[in-house]
Amino acid sequence: MANTEVVSPVTGSVWKVECSVGQKVSEGDVLMILESMKMEIIVEATANGTIESLAVDEGAAVEEDAPLCTISS
Repeated sequence: MANTEVVSPVTGSVWKVECSVGQKVSEGDVLMILESMKMEIIVEATANGTIESLAVDEGAAVEEDAPLCTISS
């Protein structure tokens, strides 16, 4: 069983969390929407599996490459 960490592509804030722990996801599913410099950035699943953990909540400030969630496959 391998874990895949999904990281933030930009510095910004978590505008909306679209997934929850235990949810099954497929590669390309929308996991979160970040807001950076008045733009919405969609964060997609990078692997098929189950959301193992969430590292952020809505409204949280994140740095580029900060962990957002973990997918177990």
